[in-house]
Amino acid sequence: MKLVLSKDITPDQRAALDSAMAADGCSTREITDSGRQVICITGSRVKKQPEDYLSLAGVTDACPISTAHKLVSREFKTEDTRIKIGNVVVGGDRIVVVAGPCAVESRDQAMTIAKEVKKYGAVLFRGGAYKPRSSPYSFQGLEEEGLKILAEVREKTGLGVVTEMTSPAQAELMERYVDVVQIGARNMQNFELLKCVGKMTKPVVLKRGLASTIQEWLMSAEYIAAGGNTNVILCERGIRTFEPYTRNTLDLSAIPVLKKLTHLPIIIDPSHATGIREKVAPMARAAVAAGADALMIEVHNNPDQALSDGPQSLYPEQFGNLTRDIYVIAPVVGKQMDFDYLKKSEVIAGLGSGTSKTAAFIGENGAYSHKASLAYFGDDVTSVPMKTFRDIFTAVENGSVEYGVIPVENSLSGSIHENYDLLQEYDLKIIGEVTIRIKHALITHPDVDPKDVSRILAPAHAFTQCRNYMEQYAHAELVPVKAAASAVRHIKDSGDRTMAAIGSAMAADIFDLEVKAQSIEDNPRNYTRFAVIAKAYKGQKKVSKTSLIFATGNQPGALFEVMKIFSEHQINLVKLESRPILGKPWEYMFYADLEADILSESLTLVMDELKAKSEYLRILGRY
Repeated sequence: MKLVLSKDITPDQRAALDSAMAADGCSTREITDSGRQVICITGSRVKKQPEDYLSLAGVTDACPISTAHKLVSREFKTEDTRIKIGNVVVGGDRIVVVAGPCAVESRDQAMTIAKEVKKYGAVLFRGGAYKPRSSPYSFQGLEEEGLKILAEVREKTGLGVVTEMTSPAQAELMERYVDVVQIGARNMQNFELLKCVGKMTKPVVLKRGLASTIQEWLMSAEYIAAGGNTNVILCERGIRTFEPYTRNTLDLSAIPVLKKLTHLPIIIDPSHATGIREKVAPMARAAVAAGADALMIEVHNNPDQALSDGPQSLYPEQFGNLTRDIYVIAPVVGKQMDFDYLKKSEVIAGLGSGTSKTAAFIGENGAYSHKASLAYFGDDVTSVPMKTFRDIFTAVENGSVEYGVIPVENSLSGSIHENYDLLQEYDLKIIGEVTIRIKHALITHPDVDPKDVSRILAPAHAFTQCRNYMEQYAHAELVPVKAAASAVRHIKDSGDRTMAAIGSAMAADIFDLEVKAQSIEDNPRNYTRFAVIAKAYKGQKKVSKTSLIFATGNQPGALFEVMKIFSEHQINLVKLESRPILGKPWEYMFYADLEADILSESLTLVMDELKAKSEYLRILGRY
């Protein structure tokens, strides 16, 4: 049973409710869900009906939970659970990649692979210290020595470590050495082991059994949650079927099914699912497209000599190619593959408690700029809405916020010129970028017939991007606003049921409104690139891109001379655009994005040549 508490519940009312539940012999679990305090009542001795609790002061709603898996069900908790492992969050907007060998074979082997997978984007390291094997003569793992090696990997590389736990007797060692414990497929219904990890403080990766149904899998997760540990990550690793061409059959359909049934994050293990090296990358890509929150990939520097699962282990270079593919695929489904995840989190964590850990964006919560901020920073910083782009620049300059997130370019409508002009005006640095897919939705009050809509609010560019869909609303008044989320808030605050907004599904959810139609943009290749600005660079991240502005003399061939420098040094320009110089009519400055670190030692000559051929040169950012 689920009880929703009033925001204004008094201490006396809460005490009376607690007494009533205790008298009924209830087991309870309390959470915050969508800003509401919610209590889940479990236990075979519960006799009262929902209406009995609804009559108590301080309870605003009471309803039964129909599923057998109570605590892990979407009925109990509507928000997705996000599990924090050090500086990494599983279940957010960023794809979490866990990589490493099937088994820890030696210190050198583990350290070598850890450095390789971190270089290519992994944020957690996997490696078995206890290996349950089909044959008693196969390599069984280094046991505690393997755990010590994993702990050293974490210390040397900063990667959190994941390993399998096979017995309750290992609990103390796991608490001491690792960050995440894994329950293997063979132990999914080892209930004593599940009860044990339910009492531990470590997050748990729960693998699906070889022949288990989704419901049986969720009930195993319920065992862990009932023990008090709700930090459970469900791992689909393939189920045994009649098909002999792969080791197992990867059930990707489980991802959308689980997204509806549970709030727990989902990780996919294509290595164990396929058992064949060349099949791993295609299934990993498919898993991301299907909505997985994370991937677990086996990687080995010498798989032919691996003591366990060599045929399914990727070479480090193959793993690198895979993560680059994921980087491209992830934005299509609203996710990000962040190669600077760990370094970025370290820098933010190192700012200290007295420093503002905030990022300004334009609009309201739920705006695309808000989503971009979350995609770049995750939960590491607080996103702060502002009314204008200039407000964002000013706030970053005066230090009232640490970062700003500004749109600079849309794949359909082009550059946001106002922000390029502000970059020229303010002495701030671009420290990063993030690209998100723009999926427009028609949003109304609940239970409104779209035919009754007579006014539609949206930014002007949104109307342009949804021109074909808007033809059916030729009768409606189109009202331009500054930001999409502002339009959503306006119809919420007005209460006018004849008004609709074009905005994000995230904004509709935040303001408790209803999405009537999704993906109404004419062209699905609708992406916006956002720049992250700050007063100064933080940390020593690997730089692969530079943004700069320059001006040349007003003479024939002046721009050609600068472009020739990039050509001769094989530097790729991914953007070049002219903008008027502020206060100088008919004089222009050029913005350029380069795929290079222009301040690297190897490009010193390039910088010297650029300075010689430019009347003005300024680096906007390296990221």
